[in-house]
Amino acid sequence: MPSLYLIRHGIAEDRENYEDDTQRPLTEEGRKKTKQVAKRLYDLGLRFDLLQTSPLVRAQQTSEIFANIFSECPVQQLSELAPDGSFEDWLKRVAAWLAQHPQPARASLGIIGHEPDLTTWAEMLIWGEAKGVLVLKKAGLIGIVLPEKQHWTSNGILFLSIPPKLLI
Repeated sequence: MPSLYLIRHGIAEDRENYEDDTQRPLTEEGRKKTKQVAKRLYDLGLRFDLLQTSPLVRAQQTSEIFANIFSECPVQQLSELAPDGSFEDWLKRVAAWLAQHPQPARASLGIIGHEPDLTTWAEMLIWGEAKGVLVLKKAGLIGIVLPEKQHWTSNGILFLSIPPKLLI
């Protein structure tokens, strides 16, 4: 069954210092911690077939850090992963990608995005509705196994929810 890893971008600069929220970069601490998290995940044997990322600067920078460590992994930027992106449109993209994957049951997809969208989407995949109970810290990770059939909403299995402090 395909594995989905929802990754929140690293620590970013304060919102009030940027007129355009889409341009907020990671802080130096955010870069450092994100790199430590990515390196630890790699050392633990995690691999991605594809990283999908939000087009916002902080998510792009997070994806660059992951791409440098997971060097064999391509990165795809998706507008659906920007804040308030379309869950349904993103699911269609995932389905299309899996349909082209040589071994869809063994596929591993990393998603780099924002809160509250990532936990809302995770809850939709697990329970079929947003319950507001999952927490995803910056540079944290949620792992979900998707059923092989494309009836993913409320059929996913949560197998990992880890804050960055447990990986650093």
